[in-house]
Amino acid sequence: MSRGLIGLSLAFVAFRVLSAAFVVIQPGFTDAFYYVDVARRLAHGQGLTADFIWNFLEAPHLDPLPIASHRFWMPLATVVQATGIAVLEPLLGTFRSAQAAIVAVAAFVPAVAYAAARSIGASSRAALVAAALAGLSGGAFAPAWVTLDSFAIAALIGTMFFIVFARAATGDLRAGAICGLLVGLLFLARAEGALFGVALLALAMRPSSRAAGVAGSAVALAIGAAWLLRGVALGGSPDLLARTLFLARYEDFFAITPTGTAELATIVTTRLGALWSDFMVALFGLMAFLAFPLALGLKGGWQRPSVRAFAGLALLIYVAESFVWPLHATRGSYFHSLAAFYPFAMGLVALGGERWLERRDAATRRLAVGGTVAAAVALAVVGLTTWDATFNEGYRARVAALDAIPAGSFLAIDGAAWRWIAERPVVVTPADGLDTAACVAMRYGAKSIVLEAAHFSAYDGLYRGDPVSWLAPPIERGTLRIYAVRGNIFCLIRASPDTGGAAAVP
Repeated sequence: MSRGLIGLSLAFVAFRVLSAAFVVIQPGFTDAFYYVDVARRLAHGQGLTADFIWNFLEAPHLDPLPIASHRFWMPLATVVQATGIAVLEPLLGTFRSAQAAIVAVAAFVPAVAYAAARSIGASSRAALVAAALAGLSGGAFAPAWVTLDSFAIAALIGTMFFIVFARAATGDLRAGAICGLLVGLLFLARAEGALFGVALLALAMRPSSRAAGVAGSAVALAIGAAWLLRGVALGGSPDLLARTLFLARYEDFFAITPTGTAELATIVTTRLGALWSDFMVALFGLMAFLAFPLALGLKGGWQRPSVRAFAGLALLIYVAESFVWPLHATRGSYFHSLAAFYPFAMGLVALGGERWLERRDAATRRLAVGGTVAAAVALAVVGLTTWDATFNEGYRARVAALDAIPAGSFLAIDGAAWRWIAERPVVVTPADGLDTAACVAMRYGAKSIVLEAAHFSAYDGLYRGDPVSWLAPPIERGTLRIYAVRGNIFCLIRASPDTGGAAAVP
């Protein structure tokens, strides 16, 4: 490793620490709250369990708390954070120790971007530019490397996959097995990471790389099957497809019984809209102006198997996110998917930029490289500022409302976030409506319902002021409304028997 890369990596670790200290001061959004809520329990010896309900996928029969976690989210981000908590919690506290584990992973992002650039033929100087761009992650990715999510993990694993894939394509059996391991780990970070296994199947179809492809596929399948068998052992989620593939409205994802059905015209227009939305996400993930050198890099490196695999998998996941999970994709899923491609993309940007600039004079080259890095720095600042305005303001409003929420468990739209903030069990408000909410409140002994300006449409009337017999008039804290449960609840839903004890976690 060159001195320049070491210095660059250390500089970006300092940048991450400053970003964490002054901007990413709390988990921020549902995924991150969920991961760290469960990570704390895992670090404390309570397994992959949750004492809150963020979605009824994890409690399909109103199962008693705690429940087995990660029936929808994948576990690797939680495991990484739990490691940080187990080691550093006495020194840094729960949040900062979990974040420290993510920052430690992100510290290697510049190095893998450098290695990716070198693997496809970029010079050491161009590879340093790739490392700088990956480390800066201008725009939305700037805070991503320090959030309690899978971004940094997926970036590291995905880039390593493309680097090793080049050797596997030559028939190297060991490289093929390592690729399979990386696909399995990427799947445990992000469910769509399983699609990286398609590249291994492509190797298995070629006589020269068949053994490597088969070995890699076997390793990846073993890891994936082990996790899927856990889901089967837990009983599965009988309506997982209804909540993911066939959603008519995104809020039905949070219903106990999704009932919405979409017409053919809606199905088509939703997916076409997702194609456009995801394209714009990818474009701005590249800070827009890097699309040109990326295209040149793809052209210049096309003869390399890793570059073709990158292009094919990027297109595959773009289409899958847009057509299979369009409502999830447009609410962040596709942006998460891009993390696995980002450092390698910066390697291609460096290669393409170098090829384009090699016929220009030295002054032009310095201007182009300096301007690109300066723009990335500016966009990184914009990304961090946007994250602060988007997530920290709402977090502070929630914290400020805590004193008005009656003691005990309660219902809220974001069960994972409120569990972290309130330090008590929280259950998501079911999108089915108030009749179902009454049953959920009775089942879990909820003492109140908390509504925010963003709430499911079934609660519009309550939020506007319509009286509900089993709820007291609201206490208002800004745009939040807190309704105490009076106790005269009548419920027609039959919940699963309360067996008590901890949830079984295979």
